[in-house]
Amino acid sequence: MNKAQIDAYFQDKEPLLIDAIRRLVSIDSVEGTPAPGAPFGPGPAAALAEGLAIAEEYGLIATNHEGYVGTADLNTQEDALHILGHLDVVGPGEGWTVTQPFVPLVQGDLIYGRGTDDDKGPVAASLLAMKAVKDLGVPLKRNCRLIMGTNEESGSGDIAWYFARHPFAPATFSPDSGYPVINTEKGSLRPTFTRSWPKQDALPRLCWLHGGIRFNVLPGDASAAVAGLTPSELAPAMAAAAERTGAAFDAAVEDGVTVIHAKGEQAHAAYCQAGNNAITALIDLLCALPLAPGGATDAIHDLNRLLPHGDWQGKALGIAQEEPIAGPLTLAFSLLEITETDLKGSFDSRVPLCANEENCLQVAKAAFEGSGFAYEGRMGAPHHTPADSDFVQVLLKRYEEYTGLKGECLSTGGGTYVHDIPGGVAFGCSLPGFDTRLHSTDERARISDLMLSARLFTHIIIDLCS
Repeated sequence: MNKAQIDAYFQDKEPLLIDAIRRLVSIDSVEGTPAPGAPFGPGPAAALAEGLAIAEEYGLIATNHEGYVGTADLNTQEDALHILGHLDVVGPGEGWTVTQPFVPLVQGDLIYGRGTDDDKGPVAASLLAMKAVKDLGVPLKRNCRLIMGTNEESGSGDIAWYFARHPFAPATFSPDSGYPVINTEKGSLRPTFTRSWPKQDALPRLCWLHGGIRFNVLPGDASAAVAGLTPSELAPAMAAAAERTGAAFDAAVEDGVTVIHAKGEQAHAAYCQAGNNAITALIDLLCALPLAPGGATDAIHDLNRLLPHGDWQGKALGIAQEEPIAGPLTLAFSLLEITETDLKGSFDSRVPLCANEENCLQVAKAAFEGSGFAYEGRMGAPHHTPADSDFVQVLLKRYEEYTGLKGECLSTGGGTYVHDIPGGVAFGCSLPGFDTRLHSTDERARISDLMLSARLFTHIIIDLCS
């Protein structure tokens, strides 16, 4: 089987791909309340059911593994290749302009909707590649198994459950990052910090603050309530903070207090420099207000010093570092809740290969505890697969053949399903230079990239399984 034969098969398959993506993206598969057969809530379970239905329609062997993952197999032989994708998604966020998050829309070569890129579109491309191998009648000696997960965005408990019961394949890739080959994934530091204080009555004062939707999402929205200041009194400070931070602010009286809303730009925590953090922007504004002395006021000033707006490298915290393979450490202050008597927050830091407990975890812990916070957290190890492995070389060869672009190995701050899988890499599905608006509003995928991926995956399955 050669490239020309594969290309010919796919000449009329774009409508099939778009239909599969629409079916999957139309389902709100944000993590929900666990239920029997739905360990991560009804949304991910519904998306899994739809993915398995598509697999069966394509003539594949579809199996639901107790709601944790679903598998699609070409045959019953020993696995030679695993493709790991996921059907759960992050929360939609606010401010979509092209379409609604779960109403997929095609505009030219683009398809919009939550999950079109991360990771329902790539799952659909993978299913179509497996259908192609089956339809083309290629004789296989071993199996390719697509594993469709339901918890990648909230901890990957699904894939841990699966591999506690099933062996790894000799080769594994996840189409959940980009091209060419992502063979290095940064380690992580994701601590939680807390602090409490006596309730204060003096005015003006901070009553509450809410920011963030998920630990691995840089927040685009945050709100706080202050007592003792009117919206008109806040106007000059909001204008100045907007100039400093690039965020937008508005304020209105609600239930006797002034509620301030900060609007930044949501982004994936691994690429936090691409967003504008609404939490840190709001703290910047609050620190400029004439708030009365007290526990909440002290706490926000300490947070502003430790995690200032725009500091995505952890410089103020003392943990900034980088090395040539994985690049710089990144830090996203992603969750914060403040009440009248306490706070709880967390940040998501993606750390390079040179980071360790001594130069990263202990430094951050000392900084927070030295400022009166309780601090808990541990580091996650990085993942690295050698670029000269036979598997990686197959991927790079076929990538260059199908794209005409240079194949190379890259690193990412994002974590995929292969992070703890020996020899695993991320591979696909967006070509270099295209902004998919990952984890942000108006998420999108390029249909031509997904069709190319389906063709490319087809050839790779044949390479590894025949």
